[in-house]
Amino acid sequence: MPEPQTDQAARIADLVKETGRSVATAESLTSGAIAGRLGAAPEAATWFRGGLVSYHDEVKHDVLEVDDGPVVTEKAARQMAEGVARLLSGDAAVATTGAGGPEEQDGQPPGTVFIAVWADGDCRSREFHFDGDPVEVIEQSVDAALQMLLDALGSAPGAG
Repeated sequence: MPEPQTDQAARIADLVKETGRSVATAESLTSGAIAGRLGAAPEAATWFRGGLVSYHDEVKHDVLEVDDGPVVTEKAARQMAEGVARLLSGDAAVATTGAGGPEEQDGQPPGTVFIAVWADGDCRSREFHFDGDPVEVIEQSVDAALQMLLDALGSAPGAG
């Protein structure tokens, strides 16, 4: 079971402060919930670059340079993470895209979520299948995204 989001965000803050790195977010499904957690973490003003809510497909394509086509994919999540890191000059970035429900999106059933973390030139991504209503899917997605970011920061070069 993942640790509470506030603990995850505080640990992320500790890791990035130790190494002088910065973090950015690109969120679709989670609509800024990850940015909200990170922005409330200790000394966020020193390491949190900001976030982009790219809920509409055009924002993903035009601003984050996600390839044309379906956006509820692992490839889109990876491109979102890399795009926001570049756009906001982040050393690390986390991105989420998915079908929160109740309907499918881009052929993906509700609860299908793709999360990518870009850190120090390396991009990791993962597909999840969460149960519940849209609010529950979003909460589980935020937990998973923060944990993936924490794991990537803890194992990236320069980690303490």
